[in-house]
Amino acid sequence: MKYRLDRATDEKMARQVSFSFNEVELIGYEGEPIAAALMASGIRTIRSCEVSAEPRGIFCGIGHCFECRAEVDGVPNVRTCLTPLRQGARICSKPSWQIGESCK
Repeated sequence: MKYRLDRATDEKMARQVSFSFNEVELIGYEGEPIAAALMASGIRTIRSCEVSAEPRGIFCGIGHCFECRAEVDGVPNVRTCLTPLRQGARICSKPSWQIGESCK
């Protein structure tokens, strides 16, 4: 199920791009925050808490809380609410017991 409102009219947002989250291919709009593209694709859990293993996703949406961290193109702990989506981006999250290990 898709959760996106009407198609964006902004020039930057109009170009569709493909990206992957945990090896699942998805479609989003170039330049939109990665977290927004994940939410529009129905993905609410971006990572698991390192202590309790509880699911984490977007909380503040402005980069203060760090709840939306994920590995993006091999770089760990990227705040997905602040990072623009680009063609071919590889985003992944890991269960809390695998923190510190790189995604495949």
